[in-house]
Amino acid sequence: MTLALSVQDLDYLTNLGPAALNDGPIAALEQAWRACLAGQAERPFEVRQVIWDSWRRSVEAAIDPADDAYRFVAPAALALTLATHRVLIAAAAQVMHGLLAYNPRGHINLTGTDGTTLYFCGLDITPVGSRLLESVQGTNCTGLALAEDRLVYVLAEENFAVGLRQRRMHCAAAPIKNAQGQTLAMLTLTAEPGWFHFHTLGTVQAAADAVSRQMALQGLLEEQQTVLEVLNEGLVVLDERGCIKALNRYARQLFGVGLELIGRPFQQLGRSELGEVIGEPVRDRDCTFHLQDRSQLACLVSVCPLEQGGVIVSLRENRRIREITRRIVGTQARYTFDTIQGTSRAIQDALHLARIASRSDSTTLILGESGTGKELFAQAIHNASERSNGPFVAVNCGAIPRDLVQSELFGHVEGAFTGSARGGAAGKFELADGGTIFLDEIGDMSFDAQVSLLRVLQEGEIARVGAKSARQVDVRIIAATHRNLSQAVAEGAFREDLYYRLNVLNLTVPPLRMRRDDIPLLARHFLTRCARSLRKSVQGFSPQALALLSAHGWPGNVRELENAIERATNLAMSELIEPGDLPLDTKPRSPARAYESQPTQDLSSHEMHAIVAALKNTGGNIRLAAQQLNVSRGGLYNKMSRFGLSAGDFRRG
Repeated sequence: MTLALSVQDLDYLTNLGPAALNDGPIAALEQAWRACLAGQAERPFEVRQVIWDSWRRSVEAAIDPADDAYRFVAPAALALTLATHRVLIAAAAQVMHGLLAYNPRGHINLTGTDGTTLYFCGLDITPVGSRLLESVQGTNCTGLALAEDRLVYVLAEENFAVGLRQRRMHCAAAPIKNAQGQTLAMLTLTAEPGWFHFHTLGTVQAAADAVSRQMALQGLLEEQQTVLEVLNEGLVVLDERGCIKALNRYARQLFGVGLELIGRPFQQLGRSELGEVIGEPVRDRDCTFHLQDRSQLACLVSVCPLEQGGVIVSLRENRRIREITRRIVGTQARYTFDTIQGTSRAIQDALHLARIASRSDSTTLILGESGTGKELFAQAIHNASERSNGPFVAVNCGAIPRDLVQSELFGHVEGAFTGSARGGAAGKFELADGGTIFLDEIGDMSFDAQVSLLRVLQEGEIARVGAKSARQVDVRIIAATHRNLSQAVAEGAFREDLYYRLNVLNLTVPPLRMRRDDIPLLARHFLTRCARSLRKSVQGFSPQALALLSAHGWPGNVRELENAIERATNLAMSELIEPGDLPLDTKPRSPARAYESQPTQDLSSHEMHAIVAALKNTGGNIRLAAQQLNVSRGGLYNKMSRFGLSAGDFRRG
């Protein structure tokens, strides 16, 4: 350790010797002090330069040497200062009391960089809150150390105030610094001459260095704690007994607990199978915690044993991991109600029902032929709902092999079947947790999967294939089909209880032939998009081409129309699409032939087909059709409006 003293200070100590510090030339210092007060500018040889400069500054500041009273900061300001420096005070207090054992007849004080006394111990007490700046009290050891920002000592006769000079106490002060070398405070030791010698300076410097090291360590610990707190990953530190030593902010949020669990067993966070392997290394294990409020928390858990004993448990919430995955693979819904094109009464009525469905979390069943845009409606419902910030996961139930439907929808655990993923895999319902799952072609779902789906609807739980327990999911279900589910129920191909669960809210997306007024609008919309994508200068349609499009039956509905426009855009040789550019199978069809022939049936079986059949049988006569269906004319009009049916399409001639 090297003492941070100036060359003159060291020479002064060397020339005077240890005894001279106790029995120094008091008379010479007294005479020099009076000369300074009288305005003498030249420094006498007996006075150190640092002391003479301080005396001169004190005179220039008009400090009254006879005024011995302390100046204090306001109580409110003092309270704030003490609170701000509480960590420093706690660290310094231990060192100060240890140092006091070697200075029984003196005292030690801790002073902030603004000169405010923060803490003291010993006999000759410097009050907390007193201001020891040189500009306030004149030359004193603490004030001089602050002005010089280094280790200093001041003998009794070197003080500026009369009271301090007459107390016959020598002082040494050293700065406490942080890891960046910035001064945090001053540590000042005051002792009687018999207890003050050259080694006292080294003791004070060592004590200040000790506090500096503690503050640097505290700063490092706080920095590490800050890093742990801001991590988007739950961290729990356990001791060798499995009790909680620390848990960061994210972990506290995951489990809904506070710091009161410090010292408690890990199992008090929640019941899980993890307790059996808590002392073994674990990497990304899928684990479900059953919390005190009976809710569940699904996480990927890693366990890292520590060499000194204990472990660190890291937790990443499954829902957040899957949200990141969905963001990367792009499984969010893109379409809104504004992107669904059409002004016909049929499509507007369907949109009206869809908007009603978006204001609810109820299960919704979307009916309609293939190619009508059922998924567009499902995405629009999701994006207009309170779940819009959650995931939207679409599943084509008809495209999954029947023996894999359960695994695809509900996931599986490791070893559930030959070829199952290591560590298991989440199903579509888990991926949709917190959002919406769209089950397209629900009518093609296997009977076994229907049973599991019914459990999700009733209990809000799913069980992975091969799992021993179920886990909770928060998923809104939108299902769609082109099949007649009521007929499938009658034939025993679809569970009746599941049908009623799915059919809480329902809407029918009208086929394109029932919204012919929208064909020109849709055709121009698709043409604009295709021309931009294909970099073609096609601007529109000839009247003959539009007429041909409007007359076509469109068995493939909007999807067929879009494909036809893309082909025509590729083939067009001018700025307008001509009839020859359209697909060759585009032929006019009579409106009545556009509807499949169906025998009249009771409305409870399949309303739309029953209405179509009645309108065909009566040639579009509303009164006669209502009589056949045994409903009022107003009721029939409402049903026709709902399904996008127009009586004019069925009138003969």
